[in-house]
Amino acid sequence: MGEVVGAGLLSHVPTIMLPARERRELNNGRDTTLVAGLRRLREEVFERLDYDTVVVLDSHWATTVEFVVTAHSRRAGLFTSEELPRGMCRIPYDFPGDPELANAVAVHGEKHGTWITPIDDQHLPIHYATVNLWRYLGVPDKRWVSIGVCQTADVEDNLRLGRALAAGIADCDRKVLLIASGALSHRFWPLRELRRHEASGMEHIRTPEAAKADLVRIDWLRRGDHASVLDTMPEFEEFRPEAGFGHYLMLAGALGERAWRAPGRLFSEYENAIGTGQVHIWFDRPAKGWT
Repeated sequence: MGEVVGAGLLSHVPTIMLPARERRELNNGRDTTLVAGLRRLREEVFERLDYDTVVVLDSHWATTVEFVVTAHSRRAGLFTSEELPRGMCRIPYDFPGDPELANAVAVHGEKHGTWITPIDDQHLPIHYATVNLWRYLGVPDKRWVSIGVCQTADVEDNLRLGRALAAGIADCDRKVLLIASGALSHRFWPLRELRRHEASGMEHIRTPEAAKADLVRIDWLRRGDHASVLDTMPEFEEFRPEAGFGHYLMLAGALGERAWRAPGRLFSEYENAIGTGQVHIWFDRPAKGWT
């Protein structure tokens, strides 16, 4: 029987893909803590834990009429971002997938009141919410699978996806790491103002109210109070969390929702990215299970 052995809410912000010199130029001579945090996460978690597959809940991959899970035996190629081709250009990626797990998850879609389709088309685009984190956290021979957010899904739909994901993992003989890849509040500065707000300091978050909302949720996540995060989603939606916070909601659905009490460990400071709120938080599997 499979199980989730670790989980994280991680930032994939494009800045992490820039050379160190350029990162420091944007940040008043200091490097972003997001890069050091990913390096430490690789050393302390991804290179030490016993796991088979990483599942990325990808906030940059938006579907419409269903959730889609990658079912390739392998994904390889060069990635150039249509959004930021200057900073993310011809990035090589090459990793095995997990068709068995993808199909096992899809089987549970309708059982949980949703729709999940496994796709193994070699021309299916890949997104930087997956590629950027794989570049830092990918370990040879570990399988990686992505699940997109559905732009017509609401809170309950995302939780249902998470429930189906947990059931599919349980059906397979897999030890899985789950990554909710995305931001907290996610409102950018307008283009004419944007270059004055590229440094990572919290004072550059789009509004003080958004920063406060993010920090409250970070505190809840550190204490394992996932119930409060879920119960206040209507209030948080005012600050436009990335992808409706679907990446986190799917994670919560897989790990017990309001009964999920695992505390998080910070692997970065809370940072700005042109107005949006970014952080790395990792949740170790409790000895007695997630709930």
